[in-house]
Amino acid sequence: MAHLNSTPTNQSNFSSTFTEQVLPSLYFVTCIVGLCLNGMAAWIFFRVPSDSGMVVYLKNMVVADLLMVVTYPFRLALQLGLGGWRLHVIVCRYIAVLFYSSMYVGILFMGLISLERYVKIVRHTSTSSCRSWLGGLSMLHLLQSVGFARVLSLLTWGLLLLCVLPNVVLTSLPANDGNARHCMQLKTPLGVQWHRVSSLFSVSLFWVTLLVLVFCYASIARRVYQSYRRVHRDSTEACRKSNRSIFSILVVFFVCFVPYHICRVPYTLSQMPESGFSLDVRFLLFQMKEVTLFLSALNVCLDPIIYILTCRNFRESLLSKLSGRERRRSLTTAQSLTII
Repeated sequence: MAHLNSTPTNQSNFSSTFTEQVLPSLYFVTCIVGLCLNGMAAWIFFRVPSDSGMVVYLKNMVVADLLMVVTYPFRLALQLGLGGWRLHVIVCRYIAVLFYSSMYVGILFMGLISLERYVKIVRHTSTSSCRSWLGGLSMLHLLQSVGFARVLSLLTWGLLLLCVLPNVVLTSLPANDGNARHCMQLKTPLGVQWHRVSSLFSVSLFWVTLLVLVFCYASIARRVYQSYRRVHRDSTEACRKSNRSIFSILVVFFVCFVPYHICRVPYTLSQMPESGFSLDVRFLLFQMKEVTLFLSALNVCLDPIIYILTCRNFRESLLSKLSGRERRRSLTTAQSLTII
């Protein structure tokens, strides 16, 4: 078995000790923790009424995270060498598409949440600068509308579905033990080109969303400073809470997604036929892709922090459930002591 710093002897083997032994354990732990956290988040969230656009966006994030978690057992089985070459085909055609589409849907909803917080904190007193002729409402302020948020959520899912669905349809070449372990070898010539275009499109969506997050965070931080100087305590406290929520989203972005998107473009180019990349470079890019992809998968364990910091109803429901469980446990203990 190859070590991490070794070089594969042929193009069909880019595995290493890290990818074959360490990563499966990490994915197993992430799968269990992510399933528990997001299962609890879904159980609480879908009892919270959708009374604002932000709650709608957060609920869609929960759905995206649950879909991502569903793909982890397949990746884990693949890394453990289970299922044979047929499992590789399933992962290439379906599971990988589901993983990436769920990841980018979650990324886009993080951007929408940041814009909604920006509108609530920064633009709530300056709507006159960007009024539209539709009822005198700012287009940005529509982000806070529940109806508009639902329509925007459907459009977001639809956009990503249209982008990634051809990757399923065009991964249609006959599979066998020789080519099943290389997803690009299962794609038609049009599928190879579509994979390149969709990858660049997805990466562009990420960087645009990151710029939006940075802009929103900087604007909210500036408003916090202005409120502090004016000694408006109530406004300052509200701004600080939104500042923490946006900051939590920024941390998740930089920890989970930025490293992967830095190396995704060169890795995708190295997969193209006649790319000109040497075997050593392709091996290194594969290792980097696997490490940074795990950081992206770790996102499902960090998103519940965003739910707690961003949504007051979610936080109150969670605390209510925990306090109710603790109260029932105390009553049970007291009854047992009484019986004794």
